[in-house]
Amino acid sequence: MLKKYLDIKPEVKKALDEGRPVVALESTIISHGMPYPQNVETAKKVEEIVRRNGAVPATIGIIDGKLKIGLNAEELEFMATSDNIAKASRRDLPFIIAKKINGATTVAATMIISAIAGIKVFVTGGIGGVHRNAQETFDISADLMELANTNVAVVCAGAKSILDIGLTLEYLETHGVPVIGYKTDEFPAFYTRKSGFKVDYKVDSVKELATAIKTKWDLDLKGGLVIGNPIPEEYQMDYDIINNAIEDALKESMKLGIKGKETTPFLLDKIKSITSGKSLESNIGLVYNNAKVGAKLAAELSKY
Repeated sequence: MLKKYLDIKPEVKKALDEGRPVVALESTIISHGMPYPQNVETAKKVEEIVRRNGAVPATIGIIDGKLKIGLNAEELEFMATSDNIAKASRRDLPFIIAKKINGATTVAATMIISAIAGIKVFVTGGIGGVHRNAQETFDISADLMELANTNVAVVCAGAKSILDIGLTLEYLETHGVPVIGYKTDEFPAFYTRKSGFKVDYKVDSVKELATAIKTKWDLDLKGGLVIGNPIPEEYQMDYDIINNAIEDALKESMKLGIKGKETTPFLLDKIKSITSGKSLESNIGLVYNNAKVGAKLAAELSKY
């Protein structure tokens, strides 16, 4: 029944059928997260890094109502340049498919489609989380509930700094989602290597990480894992500068009444402007680093 909704790129299907490592990649970062042409250049480079580190990339998106698992060059360009691409999370999938329209998949939607296809590792920039002032707005990303329910390991540079990281970690703890630091005991905060919050467990190798992931799913402990992989030092931003930029962007978003899924793209664009584009360089650098670790993790997991 599911097959009629899927369009799996032949290269990806062959790798899955043969039990070779595959890494899922989201498309929201292409359609809503970066300007053109950096978005398509980054998407292609990330795929190249995944290949170079021993795995097959599968960028996921929705085109004409089809769940595309692995986009070709033409489709990547389309996702990068088209204006009519919806931001797709769990709640949106049935309607985007039924209406046969286009959608860029968020962390939550990419996890769902990855799990359907049997892809175990997903690489992104940063996860969504509990927004600041959530005690008043109840603005909590669907990414967190997906992590609690869907068996996909998510390699990221932590949670975006625009969020309330402390509450995000509390939410994940409540729902039994392991938060792991790759070669760090501090949870990274996207643009910076430090957040002031500790991870649940530090791991120093992909082998150690793969063993823990396999054990989790062997025990039928439902849900994913957050693997915090800090931004490389040469790309990280000054902690105070980025936090001041975030505070300014948050004040403006509240003044303009921007809410819900429009919040993150607005804030990231505003921060890019405030930091004279340096935040975009950081974003690209951390995604490349995550692709490298994610590919190595997928390769290790494929041995089991």
